[in-house]
Amino acid sequence: MKKSVLVVLLLCIAFGSRAQQTSEIHHLMVNFQADYGSLTRFYAINLSPERTNRLRTFYQSYLSQLDAINFDKLSKEGQVDYILFKRDLKFSLQELESSAKEYESLNTLFPFASEIYSLEQTRRRGTTINGEQEARKLIALQGKLVTAIQQAKQNKALPEAQAKRATEALMGMQDALKSYYQFYFGYDPMFTWWADKPYQKTDSLLKAYTNLVKNNVAVSTQKDDGSGIIGNPIGAAALQEQLSYEMIPYTAEELVAIANKEFAWCDAEMLKASKELGFGDNWKAALEKVKNSYVPPGEQPAAILDLMNQSLAFLKKYDLITIPPIAEETWRMGMMSPQRQLTSPFFLGGEQILISYPTNTMQHEDKLMSMRGNNPHFSRATVHHELIAGHHLQQYMNNRFRVYRQFDTPFWTEGWALYWEMILWNMNFPRNAEDRVGMLFWRMHRCARIIFSLNYHLGKWTPQQCIDFLVDRVGHERANAEGEVRRSFTGGYGPLYQIAYMIGALQFFELKRELVDTKKMTYKQFHDAVMKENSMPVEMVRALLKNQPLTKDFETNWKFYRF
Repeated sequence: MKKSVLVVLLLCIAFGSRAQQTSEIHHLMVNFQADYGSLTRFYAINLSPERTNRLRTFYQSYLSQLDAINFDKLSKEGQVDYILFKRDLKFSLQELESSAKEYESLNTLFPFASEIYSLEQTRRRGTTINGEQEARKLIALQGKLVTAIQQAKQNKALPEAQAKRATEALMGMQDALKSYYQFYFGYDPMFTWWADKPYQKTDSLLKAYTNLVKNNVAVSTQKDDGSGIIGNPIGAAALQEQLSYEMIPYTAEELVAIANKEFAWCDAEMLKASKELGFGDNWKAALEKVKNSYVPPGEQPAAILDLMNQSLAFLKKYDLITIPPIAEETWRMGMMSPQRQLTSPFFLGGEQILISYPTNTMQHEDKLMSMRGNNPHFSRATVHHELIAGHHLQQYMNNRFRVYRQFDTPFWTEGWALYWEMILWNMNFPRNAEDRVGMLFWRMHRCARIIFSLNYHLGKWTPQQCIDFLVDRVGHERANAEGEVRRSFTGGYGPLYQIAYMIGALQFFELKRELVDTKKMTYKQFHDAVMKENSMPVEMVRALLKNQPLTKDFETNWKFYRF
């Protein structure tokens, strides 16, 4: 028997069905991803009715294909893929219909849209055109655009969301016009001779109109509270809808209650560490001592390397998870720019850990806040969170196991990384009271993220209240607290992203209790099994690892937190 065949057989014996890289739904999901790419490259103009209609038919066709499958005869892996694929298709269709409805409500702003879309449709197949006739079409477009510009100057201001959607549609029309022009110009001599000047003027008018619509925005109901941060709180109904999508069967208020209970645990542990350091109940004084343990300028990379080596040695000593040699070999460091530190005052990670530390361009006070907020004891929690067994190992394994799964969720990604902070805490990774203060700071921070972000989206707190909460309740440096809140509400993250750290970690921790604490699996078996399923809602990881019965119309029901 060849050595390679023997290795495969041994792996199959060791991991059983978990070693398989497919399910009965695999081919459908792979085809969907490929078809979606083909269609969106062909129907490339965002928000065009043609693209919307085609994608609507596309999503419905795949839902029909799923409905034709006998769910009960699928393997557990297939059932999970079925449930999550169907969920995503329905969600995509819902978002498409919402966008189409909004576009339709704004269509009086686009009296020239069909003519522009038609030019792009002709271009796609390389239709032979008459240069003089094309010039006339462009000149006719100019008339409609001039009229639209005159009308826009008299229109009432649009709500911010509508202005954004209208601008998005108009920018799609700019792309369509440009695509049409660039295809023929220089290649078709008659088009080049006749249409160049008409195109330039038409393009200029379309851009001018787009700017008018973009800037004709009603005064936001979100006032600047002095923080300079103006986000978009989505409200209780939208929060609940997103929680349901993420398979979190709790209300926003219940999640805040969970955060407060976890916070109380952190408070008690912080007081223990504070007393051990000689500060009694004055835990903020203990925190100050730890913050001032920062390393001198230029020495932070060496400190991070030392922490990484300690983390790796600890994981290996207790045989907690498989660490592939290439994953260990290829992690690396980078330095974060001062501009990026305005929204990411701490580490970012993955295959590369980005170090947030002062540069020569920062003001003196900002330098000190950055150094204090990234001291070695704080970093004791964040280095393994960003690298191994956190984000770097996650990305490494996601690129190698069940890669067809595209169910990315921060509750898996960030929850898993924070789960490791919890596990290492329980296994005495912090060496002394200073380390415990540093690790507790981050755990308190994750509790605070749930409280401030949900209160903000429920309309109860302003950004400035969120900043003050982080400073007063967690002990953040003010500049770092401002960066955290700015990142949360204007950094492009979804409304649930900040709660996903702690809530996802608590899900993994409860699943660990069900499988590892009951001796059904070892730590290593459990951790390796999770890594081989790729990103998905943790409730579905649980269904796989516990072989739970599922139905085709599954709804979230796992109450993973023990009050």
